[in-house]
Amino acid sequence: MHPALTPAVLARLRAPRPYPAVSLVMPTHRREPDNAQDPVRLRNLLAEAKERLRADPAVTRERRADVEDQLDRAHAEVDLAHVEDGLAIFAAPGEHQVWYLGRSAPERVVLADTFLTRNLVAAREAERPYWVMAVSADRVSLWNGGPERVTEVHKGGFPLTRSLTAQDVEREERIGDVPSTFTDEATRQFLRGADEAMRHVLAAAPRPLYIAGEAAALSLLDGAGTVSRGASRVPHGGLADGPADVVWQAVRPFHAAHHEAEIGALLQELDKARGRRDFAAGVDEVWQSALGGRVGVLAVEENYRTTVRDDGEHLVPAEAGDLDAREDLVDEIVERSLDTDAKVRFVPDGTLAEQDHIAAVLRY
Repeated sequence: MHPALTPAVLARLRAPRPYPAVSLVMPTHRREPDNAQDPVRLRNLLAEAKERLRADPAVTRERRADVEDQLDRAHAEVDLAHVEDGLAIFAAPGEHQVWYLGRSAPERVVLADTFLTRNLVAAREAERPYWVMAVSADRVSLWNGGPERVTEVHKGGFPLTRSLTAQDVEREERIGDVPSTFTDEATRQFLRGADEAMRHVLAAAPRPLYIAGEAAALSLLDGAGTVSRGASRVPHGGLADGPADVVWQAVRPFHAAHHEAEIGALLQELDKARGRRDFAAGVDEVWQSALGGRVGVLAVEENYRTTVRDDGEHLVPAEAGDLDAREDLVDEIVERSLDTDAKVRFVPDGTLAEQDHIAAVLRY
């Protein structure tokens, strides 16, 4: 995926486009031999998209040529050697985007006046993104974290840097009870600026925050600002310059522990909701609740997928080849829930076996 699917980025993706806005979505494969099918499938979907553009009387010749060119440009940018579990291509007059998904998505081509974002949103939530702020006396870096890697972020003022004076360097080299660089007022001001920058990042894209640095740096940051109060601490110095793999390895156990604690709290919340009867389980019940904006907390197993059709009253399993089948209903539920400010949590497969793999705490 892109480094960060922030609310602002998502809002721009969902904004109306001049017709036709083409969304092409497909599953991809990370390893051989399954990934051999990806180039063929992508070419076939691009051909289908172009055929539908040509067959649509609402698409003028000029606009069709524009969108076909955007599709070709997007195709040229796709790196199938480094895909994840899904691929989304968006193309409209004058623009195109390529997104790699950490969650599989059903194959489809959609022509509309907006892009199809639900698979993108569900993939973002399943990845459990987080921020890492790595602190040193002369550099504070920001990292976008995912399940398998972190990547440095160059925005929002990050990375913040300053030049250390000779006196600062001398302080860093001293040991014992002599004050270190992290007792210096200039360093305090530097970290206060980092705190302010991080507050703006969290306001635009809220997610768990891990602050990494040596103990003296973490202590000084506590007194210099506010973001550390709600963050998890990683007492590991020397990470402000990376590299990315070292940052990820240092944060990984703390993130895993945080996730385990979240799952335990979530299961307790579901049990309490069941006792209050503010509870839904199974795709049909949860879907109806999501449609009504009643979902307060949604829990979904990470790889849960189901193909259903609407029989007029309920969702029922779809037969193979059913033209009315809905293959990505779980992703629709995730997106609809987020649209009504619900919290969405993905949990390991099997965690919700007794709840048919998906459950919700309801608002009323």
